[in-house]
Amino acid sequence: MREVRTLLTGHGLVESPRWHGDRLYFSDWTAGEVVAVGLDGESEVVARVPSLPLCTAWRPDGRLLVVSSADGRLLRREPDGSLAVHAELGRPGWNDIALDGKGNAYVNRIGFDPMSGEIAEPGSVVLVAASDGSVREVADDIAFPNGMAVTPDDSTLIVADSYRHHLLAFDIDGAGGLANRRVWADLGEGAAPDGICLDAEGAVWYADVPNRRCVRVAEGGAVLDAVDLDRGGFACALGGPDGRTLFVVAAEWRGMTEPEPVAPGSGQVQAVEVDVPGVGRP
Repeated sequence: MREVRTLLTGHGLVESPRWHGDRLYFSDWTAGEVVAVGLDGESEVVARVPSLPLCTAWRPDGRLLVVSSADGRLLRREPDGSLAVHAELGRPGWNDIALDGKGNAYVNRIGFDPMSGEIAEPGSVVLVAASDGSVREVADDIAFPNGMAVTPDDSTLIVADSYRHHLLAFDIDGAGGLANRRVWADLGEGAAPDGICLDAEGAVWYADVPNRRCVRVAEGGAVLDAVDLDRGGFACALGGPDGRTLFVVAAEWRGMTEPEPVAPGSGQVQAVEVDVPGVGRP
């Protein structure tokens, strides 16, 4: 049995892990912070944005983009640490983000009331064009759009739909638009895919909060591997020196209708070694 080790403890609702350079970056939604942690467990806060959700992605030029859901804005962290407005997304409710190799940003919006769990309207995905910062909707009718990833050849966007228990795929055209919508993997009624990442064999790892695990699946939905957790796994990312460390952000989930959705201080960064390295973005 593989060892799942704990790299960092004491956080709240943790999400959006991204390996960049030699550190893992993640968001603590409870604290409204983006945190960087090294393999030695040393950490620092690199941005403060009071937003829930609070997700991030790295531009090709090395600048960090931060989704400020509460403001309906996409922010850009400048070299001096300041935050500039990268794009105006509109009304609140934005969730995850993934970029392609050109710097085009895909940002999804959740269309449900988190307190009741009722879907008020379908979720969607918008494209923030790298060329001019323009924003346009490129996909709709996603019950609960969650984690997203772009394949390394920039040909495909994969989106986790937590409420419909599957992973969707879209072809990416030359202008960043999405076409040929399809179910990439049907995960079964009990699955709740959250944050995802891709590996070099074309498989997807997805984190699953209620089932306390991360699962590796092939296109079509065949389960290839799984890592059991001691608390809800919100998202995962492959990284480390050889790309074979699966980082998981996890916390003790209480429920969205609770005053504190996760147990205070239960948010952790966990890590486990896997066989196949990560590729693509994030």
